[in-house]
Amino acid sequence: MNEAILIRFGEIFLKGKNYFYFENTLFKNIQNRLRNIDLKLERIAGRFLVTNFSQDDKNKIIDILKTIFGIVSISLAYEIDTSIDNIYNTCKKIILKNSTFKVEVKRADKHFPIESPVLAREIGHIILENNLDKSVDVHAPEEIVYVEIRQNNKTYIYHDKITCLGGMPVGTSGKAMLLLSGGIDSPVAGFLMAKRGLQIDAIHFYSYPYTSEQAKQKVIDLANIIKKYTGNIRLFIVPFTKIQEEIHKNCDDEYMVTLVRRFMMDIAERVAKQNECSAIITGENLAQVASQTVEGITCTNKMAKNLPIFRPLIAFDKIDISKIAEKIGTYNTSILPYEDCCSVFLPKKPVTHPKIERVEKNESLLDRENLILEAINNIEIIDIKLFTRNI
Repeated sequence: MNEAILIRFGEIFLKGKNYFYFENTLFKNIQNRLRNIDLKLERIAGRFLVTNFSQDDKNKIIDILKTIFGIVSISLAYEIDTSIDNIYNTCKKIILKNSTFKVEVKRADKHFPIESPVLAREIGHIILENNLDKSVDVHAPEEIVYVEIRQNNKTYIYHDKITCLGGMPVGTSGKAMLLLSGGIDSPVAGFLMAKRGLQIDAIHFYSYPYTSEQAKQKVIDLANIIKKYTGNIRLFIVPFTKIQEEIHKNCDDEYMVTLVRRFMMDIAERVAKQNECSAIITGENLAQVASQTVEGITCTNKMAKNLPIFRPLIAFDKIDISKIAEKIGTYNTSILPYEDCCSVFLPKKPVTHPKIERVEKNESLLDRENLILEAINNIEIIDIKLFTRNI
């Protein structure tokens, strides 16, 4: 009798003729994430299966699988050769954790001689013999013992399902450029869009010496945290100081934030297109700050002429965002007191309902194109690596 880890995936079953593309991508993602561990990963009908691993690596494997988008749940199971005696003998060893239980049998191998309801009743009696203080409840059990009789002449017995992230395998929806600040919101936005299958690259706007080296390092640290969910990230650090200085010197003070956001979006789209990204992701949240009003977002949108902008947090409140940040491990890094470029030359009363005519009049006072090209030409690129990029 061996231990095995059953891996289940859900949403990709809905993909019709494209199902195998999504399944193959998920399989390759799992291979890449587990490649440094000695084990066997294989496919069985409707499942993936991990076997031949050491007990020392078991918890590490489970922890990694829990971070891979596309996996709905996993179970640590007994793997036995299919026979009535083997099934009964294995079930005699089960010690239940809860007061009530039921048995569910899935007989994928229809050649097995006992029908599922009959086998479930027999197994229930066997389990009760070694769990005398427990009882059967077929309607609302606290615990379920699962017996899967598969076509590979193996049977898998388990009584626990570990919930995983679900979503779509990273890489199945293309690639997008995340505007990654040092705050709470943008790492969560990247996480949520990776859950929908997007591979993530990131761009950060850096205003040294107005912002510190610690602020830049915080962003690198955030990318390193979310990479365990998103995979490899190419991080583009854009020198933004000169642009902000020119806006501060030449433009209306209350329009500073709006103009800065438009420069960011223009640069982000150009860098995204140069690097084969098909969308832009931001952590914007409606009405959270002055630039995130409908009018402010509209002014920013006009700078992205070719790529869609995804704002997965647009209707979230800060409490919801913070809970996700805590769950994925970015929160404590995000709240470190190192300010990003958005705090540079921050006006006392930023405009909340900007007029596009006045925005464009202010921009006409700047050598806009040359400022953008200079910033792009001096980008620093940092590869945040988790596994081989070609998946």
